[in-house]
Amino acid sequence: MKMLRAPLLMIGLLMCAQGFAATAQQNKMTTCNADATAKSLKGDERKAFMSTCLKAAPAANDDKVLTAQQQKMKTCNADAATKALKGDERKAFMSDCLKKK
Repeated sequence: MKMLRAPLLMIGLLMCAQGFAATAQQNKMTTCNADATAKSLKGDERKAFMSTCLKAAPAANDDKVLTAQQQKMKTCNADAATKALKGDERKAFMSDCLKKK
């Protein structure tokens, strides 16, 4: 019985270690905080900087490949925007556009 304790403890520790890994949002917060500190921002300037920094899309997503459906949605959305469609007209246009092959 005592021989089983050590391996089970090690397995438990390894499984728990995953819970302590920083998430992407935590990494972003750390980076933005370090940048704000490096720029010596305080008060409202710091709040504004942190807000903008945290809302910024990560650069890694720029290389993301879109699926065929996502690309179709992007194209239809751009077409609707250039035609300045709103409300029910936009909804109908998007529905027709996305149904096309």
